Amino acid sequence: MEDEWSVLRQVSKLLEEQHFFHTSNDQPVVKFKYPGELKDLIDFTIDNTEPRDNITIEELIRQVLYYSVKTGHSNFHNQLFAGVDPYGLVGSWITEAVNTSQYTFEVGPVFTLIEDALIEKCLRLFGFTNGDGLLSPGGSISNMYGMVAARYRVLPNVKRTGLSNQPVLVAFTSEDAHYSFKKTVHWLGIGMDNLVLVETDSRGRMIPEKLEEAIESVLKSGRQPFFVNTTAGTTVLGAFDPFQEIANICNKYKLWMHVDSCLGGTAILSTKHSHLLDGVQRADSIAWNPHKTLGAPLQCSIFLLKHKGLLHQCNSANADYLFQQDKFYDISYDTGDKSVQCGRKVDAFKVWLMFKARGTAGLAELVDNAFECANYFEEEVRTRSGFRLVMEKSQYTNISFWYIPSKLRVDESLEDTAWWAQIYKITALIKEKMVKRGSVLIGYVPIPNKNIGNFFRMVVTCHPRPTYESMRYVLDEIACVGEMI
Repeated sequence: MEDEWSVLRQVSKLLEEQHFFHTSNDQPVVKFKYPGELKDLIDFTIDNTEPRDNITIEELIRQVLYYSVKTGHSNFHNQLFAGVDPYGLVGSWITEAVNTSQYTFEVGPVFTLIEDALIEKCLRLFGFTNGDGLLSPGGSISNMYGMVAARYRVLPNVKRTGLSNQPVLVAFTSEDAHYSFKKTVHWLGIGMDNLVLVETDSRGRMIPEKLEEAIESVLKSGRQPFFVNTTAGTTVLGAFDPFQEIANICNKYKLWMHVDSCLGGTAILSTKHSHLLDGVQRADSIAWNPHKTLGAPLQCSIFLLKHKGLLHQCNSANADYLFQQDKFYDISYDTGDKSVQCGRKVDAFKVWLMFKARGTAGLAELVDNAFECANYFEEEVRTRSGFRLVMEKSQYTNISFWYIPSKLRVDESLEDTAWWAQIYKITALIKEKMVKRGSVLIGYVPIPNKNIGNFFRMVVTCHPRPTYESMRYVLDEIACVGEMI
């Protein structure tokens, strides 16, 4: 019988062969093919009745890797995540191999204590003195945990009776916040009409005065405000809301304050930039994704809240076949009943191992370097011919900008609506051409609520470690391609 595990022993070799760990500018970020072309190149069908031999399986793996995006490439800046931390990757491989769940101590004894230690560390980092938390499958779910807890606190009977005959609840978030809050109010039965999008300033930060006006308007309508989301590092502009001022408003109206720091929470590790999070310690709950800037393997999302015991009260279902009360050990270590999931991956191990291996000083150095390279990139955009910033001095490691080809450089008085339409179109064309060249992956986005069309959003993360040289390469390639169009 063929050794089934021989394929596993080949995986690291295949990853090295396809340059997933060590990349250079002469290796493409992606070998782009359209869907129809990929279907011709790879057999995606699952219709064989007989097993395939390991040589065939290895070749299929090689094909999958060959045409996959190398997110660990130094020129991948397309998303809010990029390459993985090597220690985190080791942790990820181990968690997959161990293949256990996080719901009871008996099936995950070491990982239960690891998650406890990680939550305790994060509570201290963000200034929560007696809180609780867990790892969840992504930032959207962490944000949902925050709203569920807020609803339970204001309407504890909703868990038993449902929404019938309950007050109409209203949540608030900024117009530049993550779209997951729209999904959350839908899933919780609150309704998208009861999610108020608060105006932001030119840098993408919620305006406290506009929040208070919105709250007063809701109160006059007879509905009940209950939840305010603030953002630490908005998805596009990387903006940090004014947490202290918003906390004052939440205290005044007795509203739950949540901080979506899925992106910007990593600044808490920095020796130079943690001030961006001043005031988050006054929040009721926080979401943070170490799988973004910090480079923990997807997925790794942490939810924290200030109120000890509330997670269990809110989410428990008391499944007696899993959470027996007469176990031979301390059942307080069975954490699964405070989660909406049953099976729950032991994601904490990945970032716990990163903390152990690098220490807080090592992690801080990675974060500070990402900020330094982002600042360098922004200064290059400011001073290079043809480049233009969407806004000055980004708060985080997102840099928003345009490239204006030579043929379209005109006097500012001639930059009318038709001219800007060309710039927005060319931004998308530059992106397309770079993807097909495999040289750089960088996203472009519009901000419709600010009447701004397509611009490039550069995202600088900790892994692979950015350098001034890698920053210059992106700008050089954009200018090169832009002049071809």
